[in-house]
Amino acid sequence: MQLLITILVTFFAGMGAGLGTGFAGMSAAAVISPVLITFLGMDPYMAVGIALASDVLASAVSAYTYGKNKNLDIRNGLIMMVSVLAFTVVGSYVSSLVPSRTMGSFSVFMTLLLGIKFIVRPVMTTKEAMQGVSAKKRAVQSIVCGLLIGFICGFVGAGGGMMMLLILTSVLGYELKTAVGTSVFIMAFTAFTGSISHFAIGGAPDWTVLILCMVFTLLWARIAAVFANKATPKTLNRATGVILVVLGIVVLGFRFFA
Repeated sequence: MQLLITILVTFFAGMGAGLGTGFAGMSAAAVISPVLITFLGMDPYMAVGIALASDVLASAVSAYTYGKNKNLDIRNGLIMMVSVLAFTVVGSYVSSLVPSRTMGSFSVFMTLLLGIKFIVRPVMTTKEAMQGVSAKKRAVQSIVCGLLIGFICGFVGAGGGMMMLLILTSVLGYELKTAVGTSVFIMAFTAFTGSISHFAIGGAPDWTVLILCMVFTLLWARIAAVFANKATPKTLNRATGVILVVLGIVVLGFRFFA
């Protein structure tokens, strides 16, 4: 009976995380962690480690799918990734002075607001408009925005994927598919680094839960990424917005009743 409950919990956690990753480049930690903590009574630190580990393959396969469809900016993604990783450490240090529950709620509300934003004001930037920005200017923008994302990600402890999507679309002027593709590309590396550090510090995870979460998240991320790359910009904006709003409400509910 316990195994059946574990399978059901990890299936729905993986489905939510996978859809969020494949459609919007959302970190799996935002969905999987509260579900594992609430329904399986898992230690919060270990739950985040499992969520990050699930994020690695899901983000990697999503990035591959977006890259295959030419919706991935690898050059600037690598530049931004270095900045994000560097300033995540700085943000983590500063966050030690702030209540963690307050900071955790920030990423949930941001998910909700970003979802509403995609529904009300969809991102309709074209690839042609993106290419109008010089390579040098784009590289500088990637460094500066990477520093900001890294600091906020470390400070909040979650929400890195949402921050990247918001800044890539609103500040750097990326077309939505390219923004998501670049976001999941970066997240594959940051999630790998985060999961290794979590397991190194907190010890070995519950292997059954870890494997189930990784498989289900990977499956739904692949489905979402394939659909997203075939969808029209208008449909993708609406689908992304709806998924973010639903996930935001669900995670907020977990925090409220936990």
